[in-house]
Amino acid sequence: QVQLVESGGGLVQPGGSLTVSCTASGFSFSGYVMAWYRQAPGKERELVASITGTGGATTYADSVKGRFTVSRDNAKKTVSLQMNSLKPEDTAVYYCNRRYVKVTWGQGTQVTVSS
Repeated sequence: QVQLVESGGGLVQPGGSLTVSCTASGFSFSGYVMAWYRQAPGKERELVASITGTGGATTYADSVKGRFTVSRDNAKKTVSLQMNSLKPEDTAVYYCNRRYVKVTWGQGTQVTVSS
């Protein structure tokens, strides 16, 4: 059964840091480009970052470049997003999924940046 489970969200002050993680199951994890997406209230889901199967290449949305770092552990079938210098506009539900051939979305993890 294909499943994605996100975790690690929470409330953080502006300028703070947080790492969210996603555990995948039910497919050959290392064979896929994985990505993080986010959806803020009233907005469409947007691509935040992606990482190739080997972890050798990453891409980032302009809005997070230099602040967020995506990584993966193929042995554990996990992909993580380290978020630094968080801003209130980073507040959203964060989801992971395969970049190009999506599977059923997980429940996401809420990240709230507020003082």
